[in-house]
Amino acid sequence: MTIDFNKNSDGLVPAIIQDFTTRQVLMLGYMNEEAYKKTIESGKVTFFSRTKNRLWTKGEESGNFLNLVSIKNDCDNDTLLVKVKPVGPTCHKGTDTCWDEANYQQFGFLTELENVIKSRRLNSNSEKSYVASLFEKGINKIAQKVGEEAVEIVIEAKDDNDDLFLNEGADLLFHYLILLQAKGFSLKDIVKVLEGRHK
Repeated sequence: MTIDFNKNSDGLVPAIIQDFTTRQVLMLGYMNEEAYKKTIESGKVTFFSRTKNRLWTKGEESGNFLNLVSIKNDCDNDTLLVKVKPVGPTCHKGTDTCWDEANYQQFGFLTELENVIKSRRLNSNSEKSYVASLFEKGINKIAQKVGEEAVEIVIEAKDDNDDLFLNEGADLLFHYLILLQAKGFSLKDIVKVLEGRHK
């Protein structure tokens, strides 16, 4: 990998730090060639601190290291994407990220849908929705709906109507998300099980 450390007069390139698992951006630091080499050799992310004017391994005082997974160069060879497994919070203020965001795994629209389901469940008295009504009917009714949707997707899988198959798949996933919350779980719990099987 060729990194253009000479592009800037100070010999530094920006290093964007991203959590390998959650894909959250944790912080931005700067590396010179020496910091880059130390990061590769030690497996712990090391920056060049502009305020201390020296190499600085993240976590050297706090113990909140950034364990290196991979480093990629951008298209201009002057910015690094550093994927890490963080030990503890990243920011010196004690937060997960330097933007004061929680570092947890998100699943795009499915996370948004989980949040809607949770909101409907918590506000079931003020908002009569389909989701709220299912929670009111209890776990047996929710589980029954998942079973019904599972049978329907099996039936559609045997036919040639892709649109119906996809819609039944969406119904099954939607009701499964409701069942997960009824049992006190979420998608991240399922992902954890799958990751454990993958190792």
